[in-house]
Amino acid sequence: MNIAQALEIKGEIDSYERQEAAWLLEHILGINTLELKLRLEQELTEMQEQAYLDGLARIEQGEPLAYVTGSQPFWTLDLKVTHDTLVPRPDTEILVETVLKLPLSSQANIVDLGTGTGAIALSLACERPQWQVTATDIYAPTLAVAQDNAVRHGLMQVKFACGAWFEALEQQLFDLIVSNPPYIDPDDVHMQKLKSEPERALIADKQGMADIEIIITQGKDWLKPNGWIVLEHGYDQGQAVRDIFEQHHFSQIKTIQDYGQNDRVTLACWI
Repeated sequence: MNIAQALEIKGEIDSYERQEAAWLLEHILGINTLELKLRLEQELTEMQEQAYLDGLARIEQGEPLAYVTGSQPFWTLDLKVTHDTLVPRPDTEILVETVLKLPLSSQANIVDLGTGTGAIALSLACERPQWQVTATDIYAPTLAVAQDNAVRHGLMQVKFACGAWFEALEQQLFDLIVSNPPYIDPDDVHMQKLKSEPERALIADKQGMADIEIIITQGKDWLKPNGWIVLEHGYDQGQAVRDIFEQHHFSQIKTIQDYGQNDRVTLACWI
C-alpha cells in the first residue's frame, strides 16, 4: 500500500475524515504536509501500514486523533496528550487571547485552575515569560502530563500544585485566575461524543455550573484589588456566568464569543 492508496481508505477528497487520515499518516511517517503530498507513490512498510489501520480503527470508534498520536497543537505549542487529559480545543485559544489583552503587570502573578495538559498556563507563560504562573489539577497523573509539557517546551518557571481548585494553593493573592473548568450538564446529549475523554474534566452539577460557581465565589478571596477572573464555559451559559459575577459584586463583566459566534469566555474584575 502506498500513501495515495492509504489516504483513499478514509473519507472523500477535501473531507475532514480525509484530513484526519493525512494527519495520522504524517505522524506515523514523521513527515510534514508538503512531504506527504510529494510522496504519494511511497510504499508503506508493513509496520507503518498496520499502525495506520489500527489508528483509523480507533478514530472510527470515536477516539480523538490526539489520543492516537499522543499530541495536539494548541496556540504555538505542541502538547502531549493522554487519556488522563482532555484534548485542548481551538476555542480555548479565545481565553488565551482574552487574557493577553488585559491590563496586567509585567510581573503578574496568575493561576490556571484545572490545567489539564497545561494548555492555558503554558501558552501564557510562553507569551509572558516574566509572569509568575501556577497551574493546578485535582488528578496527579493529569498534572504530570502538564509538567512533561512544561519540560518539553522549556517553561521551567511554571509551578504546579495538586488539589481541588483553591485547595491546591498556599495562601497568596493573584492578579489573574483563569480556568477551563468542567461545565457540561451530566444529562447533556453531547456527552456520548466525548466518551473517550475523562468525565471528571467535563461534567459538573447544577446543570454544569457548580465548578464555575465555586471558582467565582471563592476566587474573590484570592484576588488582588483590580484582579481578574477569566473563565471558559458552555455556549449557552454566558448569561448565567455573568449573573454569578454580578451577584458577587464584580465589575467590568464581559462575555467573549468563540470562532463560531457562541458565548465562550466570560471575564470580570474584582475592584
